[in-house]
Amino acid sequence: MKNCFRSFSQNIPQNIHLNSLVLLCNSVGSAAWEEVSGYDENLNTIRTYQVCNVFEPSQNNWLLTTFIDRRGAQRIYVEIRFTVRDCSSIPNVPGSCKETFNLYYYETDAVIATKGTVFWMEAPYLKVDTIAADESFSQVDFGGRLMKVNTEVRSFGPLSKNGFYLAFQDYGACMSLLSVRVFYKKCPSVVQNFAVFPETMTGAESTSLVIARGTCIANSEEVDVPIKLYCNGDGEWMVPIGSCTCKAGFEPDNGNVCRACPPGTFKPTQGPSLCLQCPPNSRSTSEAATICVCRNGYYRGDGDQPDKPCTSVPSSPRNVISIVNETSVILEWHAPRETGGRDDVVYNIVCKKCQANRRSCSHCDDNVEFVPRQLGLTETRVFISNLLAHTVYSFEIQAVNGVSNKSPYPAQHVSIDITTNQAAPSIVPIMHQISSTMNSFTLSWPQPEQPNGIILDYELRYYEKVSVCVCINSTILRSQTNTARVEALRPGTVYVVQVRARTVAGFGKYSSKMCFQTLTDDDFKSELREQLPLIAGSAAAGVVFIVSLIAISIVCTDMSNCPSPLGCPTHFSGSPGMKIYIDPFTYEDPNEAVREFAKEIDVSTVKIEEVIGAGEFGEVYKGRLKLPGKREIYVAIKTLKAGYVEKQRRDFLSEASIMGQFDHPNIIRLEGVVTKSRPVMIVTEFMENGALDSFLRQNDGQFTVIQLVGMMRGISAGMKYLSEMNYVHRDLAARNILVNSNLVCKVSDFGLSRYLQDDTSDPSYTSSLGGKIPVRWTAPEAIAYRKFTSASDVWSYGIVMWEVMSFGERPYWDMSNQDVINAIEQDYRLPPPMDCPSALHQLMLDCWQKDRNVRPRFTDIVSTLDKMIRNPASLKAVANIPAVPSQPLLDRSIPDVNTFSSVEDWLAAIKMSQYRDNFLNSGFTSLQLVAQMTSEDLLRIGVTLAGHQKKILTNIQSMRVQMSQSSTPMA
Repeated sequence: MKNCFRSFSQNIPQNIHLNSLVLLCNSVGSAAWEEVSGYDENLNTIRTYQVCNVFEPSQNNWLLTTFIDRRGAQRIYVEIRFTVRDCSSIPNVPGSCKETFNLYYYETDAVIATKGTVFWMEAPYLKVDTIAADESFSQVDFGGRLMKVNTEVRSFGPLSKNGFYLAFQDYGACMSLLSVRVFYKKCPSVVQNFAVFPETMTGAESTSLVIARGTCIANSEEVDVPIKLYCNGDGEWMVPIGSCTCKAGFEPDNGNVCRACPPGTFKPTQGPSLCLQCPPNSRSTSEAATICVCRNGYYRGDGDQPDKPCTSVPSSPRNVISIVNETSVILEWHAPRETGGRDDVVYNIVCKKCQANRRSCSHCDDNVEFVPRQLGLTETRVFISNLLAHTVYSFEIQAVNGVSNKSPYPAQHVSIDITTNQAAPSIVPIMHQISSTMNSFTLSWPQPEQPNGIILDYELRYYEKVSVCVCINSTILRSQTNTARVEALRPGTVYVVQVRARTVAGFGKYSSKMCFQTLTDDDFKSELREQLPLIAGSAAAGVVFIVSLIAISIVCTDMSNCPSPLGCPTHFSGSPGMKIYIDPFTYEDPNEAVREFAKEIDVSTVKIEEVIGAGEFGEVYKGRLKLPGKREIYVAIKTLKAGYVEKQRRDFLSEASIMGQFDHPNIIRLEGVVTKSRPVMIVTEFMENGALDSFLRQNDGQFTVIQLVGMMRGISAGMKYLSEMNYVHRDLAARNILVNSNLVCKVSDFGLSRYLQDDTSDPSYTSSLGGKIPVRWTAPEAIAYRKFTSASDVWSYGIVMWEVMSFGERPYWDMSNQDVINAIEQDYRLPPPMDCPSALHQLMLDCWQKDRNVRPRFTDIVSTLDKMIRNPASLKAVANIPAVPSQPLLDRSIPDVNTFSSVEDWLAAIKMSQYRDNFLNSGFTSLQLVAQMTSEDLLRIGVTLAGHQKKILTNIQSMRVQMSQSSTPMA
């Protein structure tokens, strides 16, 4: 047996760090691997190992390397360069000749094979592969072998021990081993996306991806985490994830360096952006600035970005002027010369009330009004009212902008002093006739809403109106009280009367014209017809009449053609001093009704600001109205869309003709119309809180019963006013009630309403066939026979009461219109809403009497609600909801628990889905558990609103009853 220990040639690339190769050689017999000199393919002299014992059978010749430290590599690559002799080119070669050899490896933690051992013959090698030549050689000359060199690369792994041996086995080939290169692969250290990734070994398999975590370079921060690259089996980086970017105050330089911003520049945020020059009026004196500091006297506003210039405060307003009108004043001024470099200059008004000598001043009372507002004015004009008469006021007009609060100095301002006059009293709203004779009548009127001082006396102006429209000169009468007897009149004559009040400031404006008539010569018969008898006793005892004298007021006839400005108005009088509604559709020319009842507004006084909705004829806007001599107010503006036909224009303006006849605090007020320009507009007062139904839904459970009753009282007062004018609304519903900022409810939307003909004992309006009717709000006789009366409006009012108390629930819930009609016919009535006082539900039921003649009048409803408001204790008794409905429809507000499969479905049915997570996250995951909940449980899981607690507990109580009746087991 022959042993050898030889150095072996190797070719190791720069990135490989394995031990040098030393081969231990051995062979069975005298002919084995031999170390000889030879030539490579370029005919350079090299030392090789070769073996060629092809004529001897059973060859088993081995070469073994020394121990190779793997140095952390998991997969090893072996590149072998060798030549092989073609067996067919050797004469008389036996059949055992081979053209291949085997490559093995053995993994170990320590050096085992040493010189003189036979380890390679006994170790449990793992075979890497059988190596075959792609090309073999067959010719030999005297100068050396003509070799065809083969290069093969094999890999093996994964390795887990400290090192390994390589072994080469020849078993009958004629070959030369020229070189062996042993290496592993790795991904080099790299800086990418502003992160450093360390040198990383490849994985155990050629397809493995090894994750390398990155570290942000100096002065950078992570953008996305984790930051990593993948090292593939070929030692290449791939699939970058996450990145770093330069910190605020640092900018990228040459791709992978974050350089500090030099003085005079800044960078406010982390990211790839570059440093910026400091904006005007700011500076940075050191490196890595994240913001430039404002210079003295300049500031940066709270909302200003760091790249915006620093600005200063504005100078004072200029050229202020005042216009004093009794107890109000208009202030106007010019904008400051210097705005501080900003475009957000606004103005504040400081109001002070001073003594006559101006030595002592105090802040104005809270009731002083500023239009459009006192603080944050964007225009250079303000209207101030509700000042005290004959009082000195000092007004300071401040100019401020977005940095005024940063300045240590007070805001720049200009001051002006004014002295108020005293306002005359406001107009007397109405007059009533309390008695009448053939030669006189007695009138009474309320005090003006704003007397503006002590009323000294009243002045009446009256004149005779004759049938041929000749206006007689007026007569003046003074009265120290709000009652006057007008005497020396002609019998059976109509007189036009106006009244005005006087204070030390002078007379107010005359009231509107009212018509009153004295009695005729044979008024005795008329008196008998107008008497109010009281019937007592029985038919057998006879009838006794107690007669009281009733003052008669005669309606004015239409004198609209009278040329005198004091002509009698075209309104009819149904009761002393009460106007009656006139249907604009009775006019031969509907435009005449518009001109009579609606004031034309100059379009220049209307400013449209924003869309707030859409009507039947066009858009609805919020805007402002500034009429000459009046303060600017917010208004709602209905417009007629372009492309209308004349009929659409008439129908659109008819609503203005209707509204213009009404004057009541609970009826939406018409400001006027625009008909002489485009678009055609109807301008009404603006109601901040919008429609009542949506307002209630948005504030579910937020109002007390008294507040709700107050809303209903306002609606009934408005309807009382309409009914007294013989006006039927026909579409009374919460959606057609508007609410202002003070929670005052006003009746609106007069599109379905019509004049109530009074030529029969049963006044009604018969709609055209096929007309749409709001079934859920409409009385049964109106649905069945198209008979609309004030009594049908009372039915609708009962539905509105139910809407208010249920905070905007849909009447009859999801029932179809036909179901509603059938249910009403079967005497079904809506149950009381949750927490509804029994007195209120009883009033609803009174409104829903089938016989319209026994329903209460709006006068009765107003009186009833007033009593409730004065006696809140009457509202404490809550109406009971039957646990088991006597009719299937009776209690649709309490859902049937047997129809739900989950707590989520049940909450959705009672409109409390917002608490779904509260229930489920707290463990109430089944209806059986929910049925056991108490108010403390609800509070614990986060249901804090009292209204919502009551609603849920009411439904839980019903759930318990239903479960007990159906024998549903409870957990």
